[in-house]
Amino acid sequence: MSNTATVRNPWSDPETSSKMAVKALIPLLVTFILGTLCLQGFNLVFAQVGEDVGAPAQASLITAIPGLVLGIVCFIYGSLGDFVSLKKLVVVGLVTLFIGSIFGFVANFIFPANLWTVIIARVLQTAGEQVAGSAFLVVASKYLKPELKVVFFGLFTAGYQISASIGVFAAGILSSIAWQYLFLIPAVTIVFLPLLLKNLPDRQGDGEKIDWRGFLIFGLATAFLTLFFSYMAWWMLALAVVLFIGFGVYITKADKPFITVDFFKNTRWLCAIALILVFYFPQYIISPMFNAIGASVYGMTTTQVSMHIVFAFLVAAAFGICSGGIVGKLGIRVVLPIAGTLMAAGYIASGLAVNSGFIVLTLCACLYYAGQGLMYSPVVSTVLGTLSQDESGRGVGMNDLVMNVSPSIGIALFSGLMSAQAFSGFSVVGATGAAASYSNIFLLAGLVPILGLLVFFAFRKRIYAD
Repeated sequence: MSNTATVRNPWSDPETSSKMAVKALIPLLVTFILGTLCLQGFNLVFAQVGEDVGAPAQASLITAIPGLVLGIVCFIYGSLGDFVSLKKLVVVGLVTLFIGSIFGFVANFIFPANLWTVIIARVLQTAGEQVAGSAFLVVASKYLKPELKVVFFGLFTAGYQISASIGVFAAGILSSIAWQYLFLIPAVTIVFLPLLLKNLPDRQGDGEKIDWRGFLIFGLATAFLTLFFSYMAWWMLALAVVLFIGFGVYITKADKPFITVDFFKNTRWLCAIALILVFYFPQYIISPMFNAIGASVYGMTTTQVSMHIVFAFLVAAAFGICSGGIVGKLGIRVVLPIAGTLMAAGYIASGLAVNSGFIVLTLCACLYYAGQGLMYSPVVSTVLGTLSQDESGRGVGMNDLVMNVSPSIGIALFSGLMSAQAFSGFSVVGATGAAASYSNIFLLAGLVPILGLLVFFAFRKRIYAD
């Protein structure tokens, strides 16, 4: 006669799993913040780095290649959360982040700095730190109590905005000392490994083999789509379309694809993801627009502009932190349109105030970023609420993908309007030349969140149907 002991899985109990999830989410959030801080820092000083390594013409690759990697791994990591152990995924991510950090510093500080050692290190860091961001969202969506989800989604977007603002200052300070020290900022996150090993679930999914072929096809399609909006090479778009069509055929024929046709037949999810597609479309344009206005209209330097814009980042962080409590009191269906209204008002006010002084423009930017900080928690909760728990990892992956691709398309289109000085021949506020162009582009951007509000009110009954 044999005795069998049943070991209870703590992740099967909602109360226990929620408590363990909170313990894991804090170090994951700190890791994501430090990794994003490093990313934002290099985005600011990449031109200086290019000069220092003797390759100023190729300096943009320092941000472009890691940005491409980020766009791909955002989707893959989130989706893998439905199939593989989050514990193993995070171990690989933190170790990769640490190796990239140390390699980047040693190879470019101890030894002569080189463009490709910088790029390789940044790719390793980007691939590593995004594990923390994706794992955070998967754990929050799968294991937290419903009332805690909106709180931690709000903290996530607040963390991003805080890291963006600190990254600007850190890069400014370190660029005058040695930019190589930026590599070391996220290296400290390796100390979180024991805590994460203790508090992350060891197994995900049902033990099926990972559909690497499907991930490869979808990843390549996403890569070429992202590259197209960076370089506007039409053959890249054509290849992306062919690959996406091939992926569609593949998931109808494969035995066990990582994502099925039924996933895309979920009309509630399609309506909800459309909100992210529209609301996030103009997200990336405000910083370059303010830089352009500061330089051409007010004669300001980039540093002076950043000293103003940083307050808008802090407003976004504050609203992100408070968004969970606001959603808890007012509800998702009320807060989401409020956030969209603030975003639209910020852009429209900027268009009307282009000649009213840069402090007034900064206040308009704060209005937009208040909406952006408030938007993340309710819109992500809305989209993930249309999926089952077993699909939440792929839902996180698709969210990240749309949040990266949509604003990339937006910045490509709006940048073209900016460089062409489009709409400079007329102005509703009496501006002329470049100021008229920027005013009208802001007004055009303000129509996008209004379109998002129309989508929301048109489909909200369908999206929130039980």
